[in-house]
Amino acid sequence: MRTLPEEFEVGALIGALADGWGFEVEALDYAAVGGGSYHWVVRDLEGRHGFVTVDDLDVKPWFGDTRASTFEGLKGAFDAAVALRDSGLEFVVAPLLAGGGDTVRRVGPRYAIALFPFVAGQAGEFGRYETAERAAILTMLAELHQATPVAASMARTVDLSLPGRGELESALQALNQTWSGGPFSEPARQTLAPHASEVAELLSLFDRLGADVAQRSGNRVVTHGEPHGGNVMRTDDGYVLIDWDTVALAPAERDLWMLVRDSAGEAAIYTEATGHELDQVAVDFFRLTWALADTAAFTHQLRSPHRHSKDTVWAFEALTYYMTTWDQWEAGGAVNR
Repeated sequence: MRTLPEEFEVGALIGALADGWGFEVEALDYAAVGGGSYHWVVRDLEGRHGFVTVDDLDVKPWFGDTRASTFEGLKGAFDAAVALRDSGLEFVVAPLLAGGGDTVRRVGPRYAIALFPFVAGQAGEFGRYETAERAAILTMLAELHQATPVAASMARTVDLSLPGRGELESALQALNQTWSGGPFSEPARQTLAPHASEVAELLSLFDRLGADVAQRSGNRVVTHGEPHGGNVMRTDDGYVLIDWDTVALAPAERDLWMLVRDSAGEAAIYTEATGHELDQVAVDFFRLTWALADTAAFTHQLRSPHRHSKDTVWAFEALTYYMTTWDQWEAGGAVNR
């Protein structure tokens, strides 16, 4: 996130690191990166660095609709990442364990904190992959998916529902009313309104594709969930995957749709390593899931009480982008399925 979390004191972060991990903070810097968690780079009294994530338990709908269920889901994801790392998958950047073996701890009623090793390297960019990077990610994903037994008991199972669907449908039904949550509420309504029928049609497509995937894809593997370029770092020792809060058991295409869009050769890398032939219906389903879930999240954020910030500017720009790209589904023939 690009701005500091609301109702959160940095002193609570310092205390949680000391109490939970024995990490005595000497210096900390807010890292305005990513779109789902709050991050700090910290240094202790001995000069060691760490990377801290703080998660808002009110804004992760894929885990549930209560803070308790969200915390348990986050814990399961991080526990799975630790198990994968400990099994020998060195590209998994998993949390460091706190006292008692915890991967994540509560900080007050609303937030949760985890401490990660500091990784020196260069992060990629969302939606862009160099050729070598794309091949490396596909190889990592093949290894990850084949390690499913290691983490299957900890990871949740994707149920093929759409996170935030209720909020999105509520917003679609309220397009004839003024939205007054904050400075971007009315602009968001005016941006969404001309495309309401397209969004409704794509929700129907989502249901059709989801029903097909449920019937066709019986095998579930442990997936990262968001292996886009921004979650890949190039280090001196190779590539690593970060940001493991979306770990879940799902069809392999949940990870692969971002990487196999343009070339059959890319799919062949994965198929050769795993024996799994990609299912185009599942690829389309997870690509659409991403777009609709983002639309739901940004619409809900901008319809709700908010203030002008870098995060709300970014959310409005992202919502506007999605409203201009729905025609790709009709052009690709998926709408008629």
